[in-house]
Amino acid sequence: MFDMNLLQTSTRLRDGPGQWLAEAIATAGLILVILRAPAGKGSAMVACYIGAAYWFTASTSFANPAAVLGRMLSDSFAGIAPSSAPGFVLAQFAGGAAGMVLAHWLRDPLPES
Repeated sequence: MFDMNLLQTSTRLRDGPGQWLAEAIATAGLILVILRAPAGKGSAMVACYIGAAYWFTASTSFANPAAVLGRMLSDSFAGIAPSSAPGFVLAQFAGGAAGMVLAHWLRDPLPES
């Protein structure tokens, strides 16, 4: 359809603290949306969040390691060079942990002293 090779590897470098911070924030937000979504509304909220996070994060919100793998195999604007992938995956794990902590904190706020 786009006259591109079926098998390709991305050449788009995505390195540095700003990219990793953006990816951690995107992943934390995704986990927060998943864990806090009302019953029956999670899938729509996730779709809306990912669409929005693509635009409000510098990393374009991969937000999960499977997306990193897929984007490594696409030499497009949204791709990621294989050498940049480990930093993104580490940022996703950190963001995922932060999202879980935040969701837990919002569910069970600290007691007043």
